[in-house]
Amino acid sequence: MSYVTKLTSAHRSFLEDLFKENVSFDKPSLRVYSSDASNMKGEVLAMVRPTCVEQVREFMRWADAEKVVVHPRGRGTSLSGGCVPTLPGIVVSMLGMDRILDISDTDFVATVEPGVGTTLLQAECEKRGMFYPPDPASSKATSIGGNVVTCAGGLRAVKYGVTRDYVLGCDVVIPGGKLLQLGGRTQKDVIGLDMTRFMVGSEGTLGLLTKLHLKLLPKPDASASLLVGYSSLDAALNSMGKVFAAGILPSAVEFMNETVLDILKQTGEYPWPDSVNSLLLFQVDGSEQTVPLEIARLSKQIDDALWRMQGVGKEEEDALWGYRRRVSAASYVLGPDRIGGDMAVPRGQILNAVRRFESLAEKNGKRLIAFGHAGDGNIHANLHYDASDADDAERTQKTHHEMDAAVLEFGGSISGEHGGGCLKDVGRQLGKDEHEMMRQVRGLFDPNGILNPKKGY
Repeated sequence: MSYVTKLTSAHRSFLEDLFKENVSFDKPSLRVYSSDASNMKGEVLAMVRPTCVEQVREFMRWADAEKVVVHPRGRGTSLSGGCVPTLPGIVVSMLGMDRILDISDTDFVATVEPGVGTTLLQAECEKRGMFYPPDPASSKATSIGGNVVTCAGGLRAVKYGVTRDYVLGCDVVIPGGKLLQLGGRTQKDVIGLDMTRFMVGSEGTLGLLTKLHLKLLPKPDASASLLVGYSSLDAALNSMGKVFAAGILPSAVEFMNETVLDILKQTGEYPWPDSVNSLLLFQVDGSEQTVPLEIARLSKQIDDALWRMQGVGKEEEDALWGYRRRVSAASYVLGPDRIGGDMAVPRGQILNAVRRFESLAEKNGKRLIAFGHAGDGNIHANLHYDASDADDAERTQKTHHEMDAAVLEFGGSISGEHGGGCLKDVGRQLGKDEHEMMRQVRGLFDPNGILNPKKGY
């Protein structure tokens, strides 16, 4: 397929007439939209910011007819290059459609536009005694639309599931300008194929979301957290296994390997003794009556810990979770550039996978920063390097690709949260027939291939 690589004066006039002040051709301004949190870069011909579904429909009709590549964008927090233009094209920022349309305390459903901030929606729900559980670690910087197209997970996935479990329906505009209304506001709907699920995790390859219907839950009354120290990651994960075996389901369980504790010690104060080399961080939630009982049950199971610190209430819990939130920033002591892995394995394979990743990193002269969501087997396997050092960059890329290959040996996935984007070779994981079928589905929505080409799958 041949695509437009330079906008004509007629193209510019169309975009200016349609979007008025919400279009940019200014090259310095467009640099912001050429990259995302992955630091990969692409070429942007223009940026548009629709404010209503009518603009989206007219734009998608025009882009399909003119063979102009379209790159959807939320807040640009993708770590896999999900927002980076793979071919010269127009970036569509969905942040102009950022209204909360409804939060129903009878249906327990929120209806929102894709540009709504994740934490804003959560705060508005909590004011009404309701709860939107998906909680990606970067939630303060993300949009709901971005969470949906990547099927964001997060800290609470072990108990509450991931974004796909909360999307009841959506409106989506596909190339050509057609508006599809998929699913709805009901908790149950088994008529026809569940095409809403096609959109969740689609990485902007099937259409532009313009409205979302999201399931809500009653807000838990209370929570408590427990930070626990061990001599090694082996001891930590063995201890965690006892918690689940006892029938305890925390709302979050995070793990941190020995390298993580090393960088935390280098970059700030810490309360645990030097005999601690690995951490688990638990949270339980529920009613005011049940939380003390659950935290006591949990504490009883981890009797092999070297050290522990409990937090009850927001202030005390935030202090404990602050150590987990420090990890990403602290990791830059190992190098100014980063490749972030987010592999997922069956929960019982976390230790084997991390140790294998560490050995691959060591073989290539690298150190692995391993932490993540122990409750659902999601490993953030990060490598830091200096991009100005060609040898270091090559060894880092080699290690990352070797880890992607290795995770499949443990029955895992090369991405549990971030998506394929530009970073992952999804053909490593998908079978040939399955991969081809996905491409055929993509072709039904986007016959001319204008949406995020060469990305995702």
